Amino acid sequence: MRVARLDSETDFEGWRGHARSLLCDGVPPEDVTWQVGESQDSLFAILDAPAPPRDPAYKPRVSKRFLADAKLALCHRDPERFGLLYRLIHRMQDDADLLSNAVDDDVIRLNALVKAVSRDRHKMRAFVRFRAVKGERDTFVSWFEPEHRIVEENAPFFVRRFANMHWSILTPERSAHYDGKDLRFGPGAAREDAPDGDALEDLWRVYYGAIFNPARLKVKAMGAEMPRKYWKNLPEAELIAPLIAEARKVEDTMVEAAPTPAKRLADYAYPEPDLPPDDALAALRREAAGCAVCDHACHATQTVFGEGPLDAAIMVVGEQPGDREDIAGRPFVGPAGEVFHAALAEAGLSRDDLYLTNAVKHFRFIPRGKQRLHQSPKVGHIDQCRWWLKAERKLVRPKVTLAMGATAIRALSGRSIPVAEARERGFDCFDGRAGLATVHPAAILRQVDERDAATMRASLVADLYRAREMADAAVPALSLSGS
Repeated sequence: MRVARLDSETDFEGWRGHARSLLCDGVPPEDVTWQVGESQDSLFAILDAPAPPRDPAYKPRVSKRFLADAKLALCHRDPERFGLLYRLIHRMQDDADLLSNAVDDDVIRLNALVKAVSRDRHKMRAFVRFRAVKGERDTFVSWFEPEHRIVEENAPFFVRRFANMHWSILTPERSAHYDGKDLRFGPGAAREDAPDGDALEDLWRVYYGAIFNPARLKVKAMGAEMPRKYWKNLPEAELIAPLIAEARKVEDTMVEAAPTPAKRLADYAYPEPDLPPDDALAALRREAAGCAVCDHACHATQTVFGEGPLDAAIMVVGEQPGDREDIAGRPFVGPAGEVFHAALAEAGLSRDDLYLTNAVKHFRFIPRGKQRLHQSPKVGHIDQCRWWLKAERKLVRPKVTLAMGATAIRALSGRSIPVAEARERGFDCFDGRAGLATVHPAAILRQVDERDAATMRASLVADLYRAREMADAAVPALSLSGS
């Protein structure tokens, strides 16, 4: 009989070293006794520490998945876990795919241990509540009662999550302490060692009450995700019973209330612009010149606003100014503008008859030496700049709107739609008018294959010609959408 002694109940490295030595010596699972600490040994046991293998050339086979599962399983309180894991790794030397056998008794037991520990780990991350220590600045203590020995395995998560705090997590069996630099572990503690509450708990209760949705209440599901055994340590737990009791009454009130009209995405954060009555476009352009809402506006040379007649039947919306546009202060005057102008001529359109603008009014770029490399705008930039686009559309009121590229489609519709889909089906703009879509001229310039570039150029010309026909026919905008 071989005795494998471990330093602690969660000594994964010790277990791994013993398992490697036992496998190299060909010791079967039934001939191994696993012990933790200085427990009494069997009269016939051979005391051993991990020893050099008898066959140095032999290398046990083990998968990364098994090692990850074994590390979690050792945190379980099952007293037979050490033997189970060695039995599995012993069997895996002849059956490398053993873990794929979902009906094997040992595999079923391992999966159950891993699932239980993973769930306990998740609950600890969800239900640990730090409380400030009176008289000690930036020091916080939490009390938690885990089902399994997960403190050491789970502590690095809290280091990453609360890296700027000094904190301690106390449990009955093991405690973790972090001073902003080093993580250390100590013996267990008592509930009385942790503070009872602090001033922030009132804010937490207000937040919890505010996010409670009575219309989506499912008591059984709530009990599964937030078991009652954790309630005693949660400040918001005292609100649960009254919130559940009042849920039906609040839900009935919500049902009886008159329905509110649906809003489009753009209307939530950005109200309709209040436009000046005289020379509105010039006044709007002057106002936009001082806009610095987005984080890259200060790096651009200037605001590049839209231009064109206020009675234009067609509005063309691009992505954002490029390097040339940023310097000139006009849209579509760079390399992409040259492609666009050539396509306009083929479609029988003139720039002077169109209102041209961009979804984002400032050039976003990355400096590379003397060059400024184009960088696509973020969703936040598109949403922030939508106010100006709404103002332009309120002035121009085009019969046909052509969005060039995904950014323009996102700005006009409030959602992401693939360019190919928007070209085929059309889309609804935020002001209720229908929109057409086409490729952006810059995308044509990025094509390496000349045939691909020619195909995209032909698509751009066809879409411009379609917009011209619709404008000439004065088709009502709402009938243009194919969706």
